[in-house]
Amino acid sequence: MLRIITLNLNGIRSAARKGFHTWLARSRADIVCVQELKAHHGDLTDEVKRIGRLEGHFHCAEKKGYSGVGIYTRHAPDRVVEGLGIPDIDREGRYLRLDFGKLSVISLYKPSGSSGEERQKVKFAFMERFFPHLKSLREEGREIVLCGDWNIAHREIDLKNWRGNRKHSGFLPEEREWLTRVFDELGWVDVFRCVDCRPDQYTWWSNRGQAWAKNVGWRIDYHIATPGLAAKATRCAIYKDERFSDHAPLTIDYDYALE
Repeated sequence: MLRIITLNLNGIRSAARKGFHTWLARSRADIVCVQELKAHHGDLTDEVKRIGRLEGHFHCAEKKGYSGVGIYTRHAPDRVVEGLGIPDIDREGRYLRLDFGKLSVISLYKPSGSSGEERQKVKFAFMERFFPHLKSLREEGREIVLCGDWNIAHREIDLKNWRGNRKHSGFLPEEREWLTRVFDELGWVDVFRCVDCRPDQYTWWSNRGQAWAKNVGWRIDYHIATPGLAAKATRCAIYKDERFSDHAPLTIDYDYALE
């Protein structure tokens, strides 16, 4: 069994203060993808870089207190790829890939457009350039899973107030159609929905109002995988007993053995 977890931390140091490290140490995870570090490499102490048996690898943003992704693993990777090779995207620390034998695990933090029109343009530009990369990944012939905050709720079932959010970033028709093309044209698979088709399953809640208490959320954090790996998913869970961030950890177990 291979256990992979993804979580947008909304600040790696903030999540640690809220008990994330303690929970992670007992999670029995093999690989943990994290996003929105909000830290530079110099800010990452030894306690942050290594949690129990999990060794961390990180791709930080240039801007202080902004973005950044990481992957914790109890298995030494064969290769680490930091960034996409696209300067403006890589400056924001949005992509980290680790290879383990025939498996690749990617931590991804897709831009949000919720702060205004300019950032929505940045989000659309990212999507346009990332689509060919997703195509090239599929052509590698490897088993691959991209874990992280994609900042898109795909279908009406994936957010509580879908009617009122049809003109809002994260549920725009163009964003949803793009994600449909990722699945239908390129053959990627939304692993969570292979295992759990229930409504009201969310991974992010606004800090406004009583969104968390009332479960008025969005499912914007994903494991998106090649079909072969997705077919090996056996169990998924969204952890909500504790709150480390405005997102919740998404855990998926795979009947897959690393080489």
